[in-house]
Amino acid sequence: MSTTPASAPKLRLRDVSKSFVAPRTGVRTQAVASVNLDIQTGEFVCVVGPSGCGKSTVLNLIAGLDTATSGTVEKDGVAIAGPGPDRGVMFQDYALMPWQSVADNVGFGLRHGTPGKGFTVAQREERIRHFVELVGLNGSEKKYPHQLSGGMRQRVALARLLANGPDVLLMDEPLGALDAQTRLILQVELLRIWGETAPQAERKTAVFITHDIEEAVFLADRVVVMSSHPGRIRDVLDIDLPRPRDEHIRAHPRYGQLVDAIWNLIRDEAYRAIGGSTTAAAPAVAA
Repeated sequence: MSTTPASAPKLRLRDVSKSFVAPRTGVRTQAVASVNLDIQTGEFVCVVGPSGCGKSTVLNLIAGLDTATSGTVEKDGVAIAGPGPDRGVMFQDYALMPWQSVADNVGFGLRHGTPGKGFTVAQREERIRHFVELVGLNGSEKKYPHQLSGGMRQRVALARLLANGPDVLLMDEPLGALDAQTRLILQVELLRIWGETAPQAERKTAVFITHDIEEAVFLADRVVVMSSHPGRIRDVLDIDLPRPRDEHIRAHPRYGQLVDAIWNLIRDEAYRAIGGSTTAAAPAVAA
């Protein structure tokens, strides 16, 4: 659904460009150029585009893991100068510590990092229990990552992200390594955990990178479509589907229209990215 703009966005990117210089050759490559985007509090925004279009670069700039060559990246009107506990990042790789149990992985930041400051031991343990239960892993607290399925490992990573209490959730292809069935199930679970039935002001702000157009339409309030060489925002689509969403939303006529509209925007570049001919693409249904 379309979201009503607030007076001040949670995240703002203004005229953002990012170039990388190869250390051996000195060749400069521009990853993204002239990116302008406002993201409101409580929005779920997905970013899609062909391979190499700079989706992850944009996420890393918001996370503070990289700095823009030019332009500004702000959170709540303040320039982002580096990583911070107010922004939690989740990657496709679960990045779990194999020697730690589920509970210890979820609670690592609470026990050893900034997010746990101000909590008593009892409060930390209760918070760990809460988020383990929230992602449906109660009973598995003492298991180790090698004893879990891929979907369960990603649930641990999500619980760890949420337990640290970030204001903004930054997710880079977090479901990309999962099998198709598990991925569909976790899409529904992710919306539940994000809190889609809560008022927008009470939700976390989420930025979600994905190659999967159907996933983006299922999850998002808005989908940012990027083009490449260099990466730019080609269009931003409001996803005017009702919430809460479950698997039945995929049969909604508007769902198919939105998927086709996004595919029409990126189809030619997607074929070129894999060395294919754009004439091989079947015409998409007009949105």
